[in-house]
Amino acid sequence: MALTAGIVGLPNVGKSTLFNAITKAGAEMANYPFATIEPNVGMVEVPDARLARIQEIEPADKVVPTTFEFTDIAGIVKGASKGEGLGNKFLENIRQVNAIVHVVRAFDDDEITHVSGKVDPLDDIDTINTELILADLDAIDKRWAKVEKMAKSAKDKEAIAEFAVLEKLKPVLEEGKPARSIEWNEDEQKIVKGLFLLTSKPVLYVANVAEDDMADPEATPYYQQIAAFAEQDHAEIIGISARAEEAIAGMDPEDQAEFMEMQGISEPGLNRLIRTAYHLLDLRTFFTAGGKETRAWTFHAGMKAPQVAGVIHSDFERGFIRAETIAFDDLDQYGSVKAVREAGRRRSEGKEYLVKDGDIIEFLFNV
Repeated sequence: MALTAGIVGLPNVGKSTLFNAITKAGAEMANYPFATIEPNVGMVEVPDARLARIQEIEPADKVVPTTFEFTDIAGIVKGASKGEGLGNKFLENIRQVNAIVHVVRAFDDDEITHVSGKVDPLDDIDTINTELILADLDAIDKRWAKVEKMAKSAKDKEAIAEFAVLEKLKPVLEEGKPARSIEWNEDEQKIVKGLFLLTSKPVLYVANVAEDDMADPEATPYYQQIAAFAEQDHAEIIGISARAEEAIAGMDPEDQAEFMEMQGISEPGLNRLIRTAYHLLDLRTFFTAGGKETRAWTFHAGMKAPQVAGVIHSDFERGFIRAETIAFDDLDQYGSVKAVREAGRRRSEGKEYLVKDGDIIEFLFNV
């Protein structure tokens, strides 16, 4: 299954508007096309200026950006962990995503009713986070008796290790803190991953500000409240105006550029959202260049050269010999592959090489 970031939020916080903006961007913006896979899942291109620069230096017949998924998840109400509203669907959908994009209302508008009757970003965050924590506690309670019995009576090594993790998890969740707030060693991380906890997923808070605040969302009091919480929660945050982004996405390129200039912004906020969510998923980009195709490819941070070669084709990994590698910054500085090579900056990397974001690679293989 492709990696996906799930968009969540209370009713009337701008979650659907944001997802619609992403959808519209893909349908009408040539630079960042989007294809709907299911009614609530969209494949979106990752904006990357490096791709255009590589194409400028080493022209190819075709340019292909890399992509990943956003999933629009049903809204939530208090009691979702007990099945209230669309709670069961909401929680199950979150289990299926790899990261959470939590949209928080950070604007006042008397015409848009707030589900709790007032705009209070921290209360909104607490509502959703509490439901996720309660759902995780319920999952742990269901595992507890079985694992404890196996750990103590059968002396099962795997059960002993899992029960130690459960003992570490439960008091933290009972304090109202997420599982991601705990530092795990490598063995514990494998166990936690197998528990499919909702609060172990990385989170990006999106402060949805008013259109008038789109040029400087960080200056708004609501944003600052959310930012302070996000820091404590070890989470990322960005501020955008979903309504403005939906309008921008529907414009033709000339009107879009003029509007952004008037607003004092250099690019759509959606670009920042997409890039931030991409990195939240621990994804990075490498490139292949020249000839028939200049292309951006996605890999996981920490992958070695043969694994990354396998992203292109399994034969590349199976028959890997070496990776002829140029850093994007070097190509950008020297202006041609030939100049990079003459400067001694082109490298031959072997099987243990950890690929870096921005590497431009030619894989040599033999099968």
